[in-house]
Amino acid sequence: MANTIMNTRITIDKAGRMILPKPVRDALCLEAGDALELNVQGENISLHPVRNTSPLQKKKGVWVYRTGRPLNAAAIRAMQDSIRQDREEQVLRPKK
Repeated sequence: MANTIMNTRITIDKAGRMILPKPVRDALCLEAGDALELNVQGENISLHPVRNTSPLQKKKGVWVYRTGRPLNAAAIRAMQDSIRQDREEQVLRPKK
């Protein structure tokens, strides 16, 4: 999203809230509960994701490594294949 320009209009509700469009949230890997830093300069407002210093975070009891960028399907398949191969070797390896 860094090089992508998106122009859209959003509305602030009575409570002062606004909704970021889903393509923006997806491109920036934003989820419910993520923090944004707000900067105001004149009449310009900018929002920047606040990333933790550690990419390793606990989500619903499971440690998750977040890079801030989504993985592509090929990388996910390669990791799944590697895990499956490791498990097969453990199961099929003769016990001594």
